[in-house]
Amino acid sequence: MTKGEATQVKVHYKGKDEDFIIFVDDIETYKKWQNDKSVPMAHFISAFKIFVTHKQGAQGQMDTASKSTLENEFGVSNEDEVIKKILESGSIQESEFPDRQGPKNDAQQGSIVTGQVAR
Repeated sequence: MTKGEATQVKVHYKGKDEDFIIFVDDIETYKKWQNDKSVPMAHFISAFKIFVTHKQGAQGQMDTASKSTLENEFGVSNEDEVIKKILESGSIQESEFPDRQGPKNDAQQGSIVTGQVAR
């Protein structure tokens, strides 16, 4: 993978009052989990955090969901149970970021120390 190149995968759940987001690290393991719940969620989620976008879909500013928001939407405030519901019912959103353009190592392009001139 080129420097700066990355793929971001998130699961978006559109609730009745809010939009919820969970970030997934390994989409292949997540897809296995959808068919086999014995796969630990820790294998494809590194941060067990639920984000809300304040009705702005899968984009928008993301804030951590409060327990009261989870209780109002899902009827439970236990984050592990809510994460399971979002992962089961949400839709996958993939974003790819292009690799970085320009010089990769400025130090190899001549002297960059102030006061020295490459001759």
